[in-house]
Amino acid sequence: MEPVWLKWAKQLAALSQNGLTYAENPYDIERYEKVRQIAAEMMSAQSDLDTGTLLTIFAREEGYATPKVDVRGVVFRDGKILLIKERLDDRWSLPGGWADPGQSPSESVVREIFEESGYETEARRLMAVYDRSKHPHEPLVPFHIYKLFFLCEITGGTAKTSYETTGVDFFAEDEIPELSISRILPFQIARMFEHYRNPNLPTDFD
Repeated sequence: MEPVWLKWAKQLAALSQNGLTYAENPYDIERYEKVRQIAAEMMSAQSDLDTGTLLTIFAREEGYATPKVDVRGVVFRDGKILLIKERLDDRWSLPGGWADPGQSPSESVVREIFEESGYETEARRLMAVYDRSKHPHEPLVPFHIYKLFFLCEITGGTAKTSYETTGVDFFAEDEIPELSISRILPFQIARMFEHYRNPNLPTDFD
């Protein structure tokens, strides 16, 4: 689903990051910085971000380049799925966000659910691992991202918004509101309902 130019630009950005991590020769460092410049210019030419902004984003990334991990909590109650309303775009999503260093993926998703919805949960099952670049999310992003979907069970708490969210509610499959497609897609929601109805389905991947 990802355009080939973005795939190439991401690969160049990762190559430059890896090179700058290990290079010691000043000429090699200069070459890898030029590769990073080219990656930023490629992305800038096809997006609303300017080259300088992209270079600043790339410069924050240190060490060997690896995919970022986005965790999403799938919580059902009475056959309805928990969604939170994102303050950034006023649309709905599964609660979740970046996995934090020092926490396992399941610990991260439990934290995200609580922070964004007010519900205390326990992670029960990994339902899906999706490569964001293989799905039609918008807008395009300059990093490679893996999205992990965990089925979670409510153990306590009450609905409560946060500085990131303006709404918390449960929705039936035929009542799904407008989604924040940067974070979640309609077919992914539908697939979570399929997993809910059939617990024996294997974990989805890619």
